[in-house]
Amino acid sequence: MRSDFSSPVVCVLVPVLLAAVMGCGVRPSGVSDAGEAPTGVAPGMTLYFVDEDGLRPQFRRTERLGTVSDAVSLLLSGPGDSEVRTEIAPTPVTSVEVTTHPETIELRVPLDIEDVTPLGIDQIVCTARTSHVQNGGSDRTRVRIRFVQFTPESEVHRTCPLYE
Repeated sequence: MRSDFSSPVVCVLVPVLLAAVMGCGVRPSGVSDAGEAPTGVAPGMTLYFVDEDGLRPQFRRTERLGTVSDAVSLLLSGPGDSEVRTEIAPTPVTSVEVTTHPETIELRVPLDIEDVTPLGIDQIVCTARTSHVQNGGSDRTRVRIRFVQFTPESEVHRTCPLYE
């Protein structure tokens, strides 16, 4: 009985068997950096208040991460019994409407421009940006604040000065 090494089955099987015996050239690699850690469930939100040094992040335990709207609404409710203060006038209405665009978060706040100082605007912007990033959004996203009365300040696309 003569074996025929030129048959199509042998021509296909020999290279496959050689590859299996020799390996595919893939070698184990070490640990590699994959970039930023994933976001996920958190026991609270980071809000920005003011102390003698300027803006200061303050963690508020809420037992959930919350949305941008949740974070800014909580910010508008004030600093509570803490050692920080706010540059935002008290308001009985704290609900905030949030619209997210590809590169901008638009906030409709229950405030007039006279109700906030420039540092108060930074509090809102930093709180919104941090919440957005913690929820998986881009850290390049800008924030636009729409006040009750139209003002040119409502057209400004802002970033948090702490992360510029």
